[in-house]
Amino acid sequence: MYTMRSAAVPYVFLLMAIAFEVVATSLLKLSDGFTRLWPTVGCLAGYLAAFALLAIVVRHVPVGVAYAMWAGLGTAAIAAIGVVFLHESITVAKVAGVLLVIGGVVTLNLGGVH
Repeated sequence: MYTMRSAAVPYVFLLMAIAFEVVATSLLKLSDGFTRLWPTVGCLAGYLAAFALLAIVVRHVPVGVAYAMWAGLGTAAIAAIGVVFLHESITVAKVAGVLLVIGGVVTLNLGGVH
């Protein structure tokens, strides 16, 4: 059984997995179709670390909750990075889509999927 302190550890690992995935996805654009060595290496290393952490997380967190948080927070972060750093356009539809994904994550977590 988890204590209050240790119950948070899988979620810390999940946040780390999401961060690695976001960095890897950002590097994917910079790799230029895997034609640039260092962004490609960073991208692949980031995905490897992300999936290794996610594999640990799903031993302690229901896979539906873990994946929903992974997808929702990762999508929101990548959308923000795209707008701020990669000069992608921001539209009402993009903002609404991200908000719906985040709403789905919140609903899963509040809905007793645990």
